[in-house]
Amino acid sequence: MEKASSNLSIGIDFAYPFRLHQVSFEAPVCEGTRRERVFLIGDSSSSAEFFVTIAVFAFLYSLAATGVYVFFQNTYRENSRGPLVDFIVTVVFSFLWLVSSSAWAKALSDVKMATDPEEVQLLVSACRVQTNKCGSVQGPRWSGLNTSVVFGFLNFVLWAGNIWFVFKETGWHKGASRSVGGASEKQSGTFTQQTQHQGSFDQSRSYSAHGDLSQVSGATSYSNQM
Repeated sequence: MEKASSNLSIGIDFAYPFRLHQVSFEAPVCEGTRRERVFLIGDSSSSAEFFVTIAVFAFLYSLAATGVYVFFQNTYRENSRGPLVDFIVTVVFSFLWLVSSSAWAKALSDVKMATDPEEVQLLVSACRVQTNKCGSVQGPRWSGLNTSVVFGFLNFVLWAGNIWFVFKETGWHKGASRSVGGASEKQSGTFTQQTQHQGSFDQSRSYSAHGDLSQVSGATSYSNQM
C-alpha cells in the first residue's frame, strides 16, 4: 500500500433493521489505487423487527385501554367479558415482552460483535497483510440501543406486575371472593346456632334443678309436720 494512502479513513453506516450482510463499504487495496467493496457479516433483522412490532402493538393497545378506562368505565365493569379479555391480553403481552427483549438483547450482542473494529479489520484484505497496520479511530455508539434493551425488560416488569390488578376485575377473582365470603358466613351461622343450642340446654338444666329443689323442700316440710 502506498504511504500517501495509509491515512485514509473508512466510515461504515448501519442502522435498523440491522441487516449487516447488506451493509458494505469500500476499502483500499495494496495494488495501486484500486478499492474493494467489503460486506459486513450477520443479520439481526428478525429480532429487531419483532421487538419493535411488540412495542408498537403494546403502545396502541395501551392507548385503547386507557380510552376504555376513562370514557367507558361503567360499561367495562358491568360486562364480565371486557375484564377477561383485558386479563388475557395483559398476560400475552407480558410473555411477548420477555421473549422479544431477550431476543433483541442477544441480537444486539451479535451486532456489537460483528461491527467491532477489530472484526471489521479482518474483512479488509489490506489489513490482513502483516506489514500493514490498521487501527480504529472511533467505535460505534451503543447508548441508544442499550437503553432500548433496558426499557424492553422494564416493560416486561410493568406488564407482568399489572396482571394482578387486571385479574381483580375479572369474574374469576370476584367468584372466588364470593365463595370465600359465603363459606365464612356459613361457618359463622353454624357457630351461632351451636351457641344458641348450648344456651337452651343450660336453661333446661337450670329449670330441672329448680324443680328438684322444690320437691326436696316439700318433703322436708312434711317430715317436720309428722
